[in-house]
Amino acid sequence: MTPCTLTALSDLAQLNVDTIIDVRAPSEFAEDHLPGAINLPVLSDAERAEVGTIYKQVSPFDARKIGGALVAQNTARHLQTALAGKDGSWQPLVYCWRGGQRSGAFSTILDQVGWRVQLLRGGYRSYRRLVVAALYDTPLLHRLMLIEGGTGTAKTRLLHHLAETGAQVLDLEGLAQHRGSLFGAVDGGQPHQKMFESRLAQALAPLDPAQITWVEAESSKIGDITLPPALWAAMIAAPRVEIDAPLAARAHFLCHAYDDLTADPSLLKDRIDKLRPYHSGETISAWQTQARVGDWATLAEGLIGQHYDPRYAKTASRNPAPVKRLSLNDLDETTLAETATALHSRFSAGE
Repeated sequence: MTPCTLTALSDLAQLNVDTIIDVRAPSEFAEDHLPGAINLPVLSDAERAEVGTIYKQVSPFDARKIGGALVAQNTARHLQTALAGKDGSWQPLVYCWRGGQRSGAFSTILDQVGWRVQLLRGGYRSYRRLVVAALYDTPLLHRLMLIEGGTGTAKTRLLHHLAETGAQVLDLEGLAQHRGSLFGAVDGGQPHQKMFESRLAQALAPLDPAQITWVEAESSKIGDITLPPALWAAMIAAPRVEIDAPLAARAHFLCHAYDDLTADPSLLKDRIDKLRPYHSGETISAWQTQARVGDWATLAEGLIGQHYDPRYAKTASRNPAPVKRLSLNDLDETTLAETATALHSRFSAGE
């Protein structure tokens, strides 16, 4: 076995391995893991809990004996299934929580098979420390430019069009799997906080800090995800481009952007009900009626004008003046593409 040490997140792109294997339990893997890793647990969640209980209540020796048997059984199963097709030239990198017994036992068996195994020194914790250092311990050096505007001004679509022009972008809502509002949850739910931070660190790594990186203006939370302090501080200080459009155009855009909600009346009803602390029963009832009969445009205009715009105006009043304001007559794809091209051209030239 060969030890492998990560000294920077950029080291991940230079790893000379074919497969990164996380041997931790499935719940640990789901919380976060190295980018591109696969999960071949040597102990299931239930088995890990059982061994931990024996360690505390019986003895460490008995726990290691029972745990060793389980690790051997699970490793044999992986050899007969997930690893059955690997030839002699295959090179894996293996890790567990801290580079200890679980990854060591698994790697020893793979090494005896004849594969050239690398073992991550310090395990997942060594990788996590690098993520924390990047997002919590040091200032973010990237030159951010925020796209702000009221709900329905197609900020995310504009961000995607900017990416198509060759501009650097950071899609926080995509990383967080959430559209950033009470109505913003998407199928599949959000990643764990640590997983989001891993995705964020990996998204930032290839970006040139000397070039502008476009980011959609967000609050400090996207759904249940909290933006790390280094990023949030950089966003607060960043210049802003503000997008505006007629209410009807914004409502039309929302009807298409949130078609998952218009296709699920019960889900939409539940989301509208969550607004009861902020609006009268009469207003909520009117919105529920519009949702029930499919009057999407009127519903969207009401939500924008009565709920979202007042809150946006309050937040925007505390922000510095934008470096540019854009009033768009519509929010169709052609207009957004032309707007993205103009923005990239202007600000990439250093204006």
